[in-house]
Amino acid sequence: MVTAASSNSPYGLREKVNRVLWGFVQATAFRMSFHSWYGWRRWLLLLFGASLEADVRIRRTVRIECPWNLSIGRDSAVGDHTILYCLGPVRIGNRVAISQGAHICAGTHDYRFRSMPLVRASITILDDAWICADAFVGPGVVVHEGTILGARAVAMRSLEPWSIYLGNPAVLAKQRPRFSE
Repeated sequence: MVTAASSNSPYGLREKVNRVLWGFVQATAFRMSFHSWYGWRRWLLLLFGASLEADVRIRRTVRIECPWNLSIGRDSAVGDHTILYCLGPVRIGNRVAISQGAHICAGTHDYRFRSMPLVRASITILDDAWICADAFVGPGVVVHEGTILGARAVAMRSLEPWSIYLGNPAVLAKQRPRFSE
């Protein structure tokens, strides 16, 4: 049984249409592009409202939801099979590496209510951070400058700068040395 409260969509008509159009473009022109056509994929994302620097590298197997909520700084890369679930704003800084299979999830539900309304919480990943293979960054998290989130680690709270986090839930393993150059 669908109730009035559960049938209300958090999306307006325009966003629904944009999501359908983007889904088609992502499944065809984006996904089927040559692996080195970074400029082509940037152009497609820019058409759908993403904010990307000219040297961003996004692999063709990356899955992006709501690209109009995505911003990526210069010299950053997103690896194969990563999920950028941008229901809320996702801001990725400069020189950020997001390795293969990572999941950046800027959406959740408010479990305190029976209707479980959608929450579009932002995610910010600051300069020189590295999100390693298969890691998960949850809604509302800030990954501070220079931080490494290790392979398969799960960050459900903000991570301190120039630190290395491991595990599920992610815990501080050690400090990351700052760059010497």
